[in-house]
Amino acid sequence: MSEIFPAQMSLLDTAGPARRRGTGEAGLVVFNAQHASPERSRAQADWLAAHGRADIVVASEVSGTHTVLAQALTEHGYDVLAPDSGGDYRVLLASRTGTLSPVPELRLAHLPHRAVTAQLAVDGIRLVVMGLYVPSRGPRERRNVDKRLVQESIAALLPALAGQDAEIAVAAGDLNVVEPGHRPHHRVFGAWEYDFYRAFAAHRFTDAFRHLHPDLLDHSWYGRSGDGYRFDHTFTTAPGRIRSCTYDHAPRDLRLSDHAAMTTVLATS
Repeated sequence: MSEIFPAQMSLLDTAGPARRRGTGEAGLVVFNAQHASPERSRAQADWLAAHGRADIVVASEVSGTHTVLAQALTEHGYDVLAPDSGGDYRVLLASRTGTLSPVPELRLAHLPHRAVTAQLAVDGIRLVVMGLYVPSRGPRERRNVDKRLVQESIAALLPALAGQDAEIAVAAGDLNVVEPGHRPHHRVFGAWEYDFYRAFAAHRFTDAFRHLHPDLLDHSWYGRSGDGYRFDHTFTTAPGRIRSCTYDHAPRDLRLSDHAAMTTVLATS
């Protein structure tokens, strides 16, 4: 089950910007919360609310032990869906541009709290958004077990996600996988992980960043060696509506997260 945190509209005058009015565009921000403490979660919510393009937020690696990020975003005028995770890290979906309607049938077979899907209307256009957080490789005794099962569960849902009654379908989040041909090359990734990345294209989803930037080198996370990884992704069935897609490293610089935020702007008119 997902907890629903409806937007607290009475707080908008003091807690953040009012809900976005029709502009013909909607911004979607992918943000890794890095299992933040309550104090840092509030700072993350403040940063997202001040972001001019954070109409829809997909937050990954959200703490499963407190609900501060969800509550703080509602105080900034967002509707929020956050699945109960039993204490495990989870994904959170938030919108200040339209009311979120959960799509419970699009449920992962393994670790269902690592995905949340909702429909919403923006400027008369119907969107369906699946927020995702794929586990990392895991401890030695369960190396890749949860990661592989979650990736397989997501891939199995992609046909149904693409087939929703919506003009735009989006799957986005921290997928803990890089694209084939990633620079630099990381030997740790196996063929099954690259196959997961390819599954999106096989089901009509376009990598928004690569669609606009075929050769641009940028990363969303950096390891201890300093090597970069493009772990955070946004895929959509409506590539013709992609207006921009960039990584914003401010959250890393501000120590709000160890990931860059990813901002994608989609045309809604």
